Amino acid sequence: MADQNVPPRRPRDDRGWDGRQHHSADGYGDPNASAPYGYDSPNPYQGGYPAQADPREQYGDGYAHAGHPAPGPRGPQWVGPEGLGRPAPTRPAGTGLPTLDDDDEPGRKVGRRKAMVALGGTAAVVAGGAALAMTPQLRGLFGDEAVAGDATGSTVTDGTAARPSGQQPSTVRTYTEQNESYMGSRAGEALKKNAPAGGRTLSGPAAAAAATQVTVKTVLAKDPILHLARRATFGPTPAVIADIKNQGIDAWIRAQLAPEKIEPSKAELKLAELPTLKLNTQQLRAQRDQLNDQGAQPEREMVDATVARQIWSNRQLFEVMVDFWNDFLHVAADFDGGEVYRNSFDQDVVRKHALGSYPEMLVAANKHPALLIYLNQKDSRKDAINENLARENLELYSVGVDGGYEEQDVRQAAMLQTGRGIDKDGKYVFKPEQHYVGKVKILGFTHANNSADPKKADAAIDAYITYIAKHPSTAKYVAQSLATRFVSDTPPKSLVDRLAKIYTTNNGLIKPVLMALFCSTEFWAGVGQKVRRPMEYLVATYRILGVSPEASPKHNNGDNKRTPYARGLRQIHDKLRELGHFPMGQPTPDGYPDVYVAWTSAGTMVNGWNEAGELLAGYRTTFTYTAPEKLVAKPPATAGAYVDALSQRLVGQKLSAREKNLILGVAGVPATAKVDAKFNGAITAVARAILASPQHHLR
Repeated sequence: MADQNVPPRRPRDDRGWDGRQHHSADGYGDPNASAPYGYDSPNPYQGGYPAQADPREQYGDGYAHAGHPAPGPRGPQWVGPEGLGRPAPTRPAGTGLPTLDDDDEPGRKVGRRKAMVALGGTAAVVAGGAALAMTPQLRGLFGDEAVAGDATGSTVTDGTAARPSGQQPSTVRTYTEQNESYMGSRAGEALKKNAPAGGRTLSGPAAAAAATQVTVKTVLAKDPILHLARRATFGPTPAVIADIKNQGIDAWIRAQLAPEKIEPSKAELKLAELPTLKLNTQQLRAQRDQLNDQGAQPEREMVDATVARQIWSNRQLFEVMVDFWNDFLHVAADFDGGEVYRNSFDQDVVRKHALGSYPEMLVAANKHPALLIYLNQKDSRKDAINENLARENLELYSVGVDGGYEEQDVRQAAMLQTGRGIDKDGKYVFKPEQHYVGKVKILGFTHANNSADPKKADAAIDAYITYIAKHPSTAKYVAQSLATRFVSDTPPKSLVDRLAKIYTTNNGLIKPVLMALFCSTEFWAGVGQKVRRPMEYLVATYRILGVSPEASPKHNNGDNKRTPYARGLRQIHDKLRELGHFPMGQPTPDGYPDVYVAWTSAGTMVNGWNEAGELLAGYRTTFTYTAPEKLVAKPPATAGAYVDALSQRLVGQKLSAREKNLILGVAGVPATAKVDAKFNGAITAVARAILASPQHHLR
């Protein structure tokens, strides 16, 4: 007899996915499914995380690893703390750059490894709250000393993540919104205690910044210009800070909200070196076999280009919003058909409407072959209805799981949406013979739906999509998601309510909502309340180190047909796959979670630090790097003053006395020691330690 406490298994599509986020006793699986999120595929993650194996059992060390070997063109890649039974990446000869597993050097008062993990422990505590640092992953890496400041006694349960890093979602209820699910854990509850208070909307962003007193606990400097640069870009740079100061906060935000008036950067112009980006859907479809034989991967070149724009584009707020929508209205890059259709979805749906109208974006998405294939809508017909897209239109893309819809609404929506498909040339087409005809009622929307005529039936579906995109629950869901991205993992309800009202008043236009957000005191009060996810950490590191898209003079491209720039972007892309966070990388349609408790992996953190060290050492000759001894224009002559100056350059502020002493321990010198521009040979290690501090992990 079936267990009455287990919900019945729902029908699955040919990928083994039924389109809904299930939370069972283990945190993220339909109890009837054989793999997380209901996948029956042996490896749906495609970036290197086998869905059916608990890596803690495989390695026997208790860690929730990001470190399974990832299949790909470069062979197995490894993620996680090095030295835990897996091969460590090869370091470039002659750099003198230690990994975090090197023994402490004889004669040092504080060894490099101890100093780095102490800094990292501080980052974990300060960035995520003491409760997060109490996870077995972080305690195992950093040791008890690093989290000695925990006064709460909080603990969290370790678990295998649905991605290659992070905490498991809580069992808030059977079906729950993703970010809420993670924040329902004990770690999430700890974070809520330090959320910014409710506030008000002022006449402009600068006025709101001036009127705001930051009361939350944070190690970050309470500088509104730095705060804006951290939140509205992928990471501050000296040029961005100078621009905000010169233009003023209000003018800079207005300029960023008009990206079409901002000149493309040199790196964006160089994207012409990615050959498949300029091919349209029909060309990609016609040349699919040829491109495959050549090893070209259009969907990966799209991701490469996205990363390039995040690092080097001057249209930073636009790129932040593109990333936001790619998580909110998510279509994975790696799906069967992504090589043909995903780039068009990026250009014609997400980028076209990123700062425009969300109702128009959702209508366009529902007619795009990428979404129709990804969620099996192209196969839905009146005599064989598929509910995937109908469900996700409600659950993920509009009103949300708490939006008031019921199963009958999903069924009615699925019936209405039948007939939408793709023709033999890969273009959107309405197929009247497949369309269900009959009255429908969905969440307050009613329509006679009495004709299969393509124009009339298509218009009926568009009217429904527009209706749910403008629904009050959608306004709240979009507002909640934007506030979570820009303000805090637990944004004040007062702000969410005001943003939702602006969304509704403006019929789903995004710019007025963003401007209202920047005019809120809650935004300016949220200093230090967001932590960079792995991709954000790496991109911010590239930005602050001033990496140039031009190849190093040392680079030898040999007979490789791909340009150094194209190869370098793919290397960054591959590294992000190792970290478990790359653009459009989540295989399931919910996109990546946007709260810190989902990303508390010690392995990912250490991997990011090591990548920062390799950038400082100029390891990848496909790009040009600023030598670390040249990051500070006039390096001070004593070690303590040099650390202060370098911290100011890399994280925009001086570090605490404790952090400063730990970094001096990395170099093995006291604050009063005389040093040269290369910090007596330790400049790379010192800079990397600063980039491991909480001040670089927070945004």
